[in-house]
Amino acid sequence: MTSSYIIGNGNGNDIGVIIIDLNGTGNAVNRDHDDDVAAAAPSVLRRQLHTCSAKLGASVCHCMHMHASTIDGRRKGACLFCQEYFMDLYLLAELKTISLKVTTVDMQKPPPDFRTNFEATHPPILIDNGLAILENEKIERHIMKNIPGGYNLFVQDKEVATLIENLYVKLKLMLVKKDDAKNNALLSHLKKINDHLANRNTRFLTGDTMCCFDCELMPRLQHIRVAGKYFVDFEIPTHLTALWRYMYHMYQLDAFTQSCPADQDIINHYKLQQSLKMKKHEELETPTFTTSIPIDISE
Repeated sequence: MTSSYIIGNGNGNDIGVIIIDLNGTGNAVNRDHDDDVAAAAPSVLRRQLHTCSAKLGASVCHCMHMHASTIDGRRKGACLFCQEYFMDLYLLAELKTISLKVTTVDMQKPPPDFRTNFEATHPPILIDNGLAILENEKIERHIMKNIPGGYNLFVQDKEVATLIENLYVKLKLMLVKKDDAKNNALLSHLKKINDHLANRNTRFLTGDTMCCFDCELMPRLQHIRVAGKYFVDFEIPTHLTALWRYMYHMYQLDAFTQSCPADQDIINHYKLQQSLKMKKHEELETPTFTTSIPIDISE
C-alpha cells in the first residue's frame, strides 16, 4: 500500500492535501520506451485530509514517487534525493506553474501496478504527462528544461556547487568510523558553509531566493542534525550562527516542512545501513520533527 499528497488541483482554489491509497487495483494505461520509460499513473482512491494554505492554479499535474517510511510503509521516507526533488517541485507548485502529486511507495511491499510499470526501479520517479523519468540526473535535467519555471531553480554557481559537494559523504564516514578525525572533517565542512553564508549575508546559498542548491543542502543538514545526534552525539556548534540562521529560514518554508521525514525515519534509515534492529513497536510511536534551533534569531 502507498500514500500520496496532492498540491494544486487546476482551479486556482485552496485545496486539500490528499492521501491516496493504492490497493493494487489501478491499471497502467500506457507504456512507452523513448529516452526513458513512460507509464500512466494508475487510478486511485482519494481521501481529503486537511486544507493547504497555498493557492495553486496550474493545469498540468506532475507525479513523483518517493520512498515510503521504512517504519510504517506509508509516510515519507528518508531518501535524500526524494526530498530534494520534492522540494524543487513543491516550489514550482507554489508558483502555480504545476500541480503536484507525491506518492510514497513501500519498496518492501510495492503494489502490483508499481511493479508492473517500473519493475525493480527504486524511487525517486518523476511522471510528467505520462512520461516516467527514472534516474536522478535525468530528473534534474527534466525539471530544469521541461517543467515551467524549473530553469530558474537551477542557478549556475560553481562556488556553491563545490561548497556543498561531499558533505553527505562526511556524515556517513562519521557515523561509520565514529572517531574524532571524521567528526572534525564534518565540522570543518560545516564551518565553510557557515562562512560562505556569513560573507554573502543572504537568506539562502546564492541569494534571497531559494534554488536547487538549497533543496540539496537542507535535507543533508537535517540528516546531520538528527542522525549525528542519535548515533555519535554530534551537534552543529551554536557559534555557527550564519548556518543556524539559514536553517531557521528553511524551517519556515512549506517546501521543507512538507517534504521532511520524521526524525524516527531518518534514524531508521541509518540503522538499516548498519544492520541495527528497530525498536519494538516503533511503528506505533508518534512521529517527531526536529525544527527548533538553539540560538536566538533576530530577523
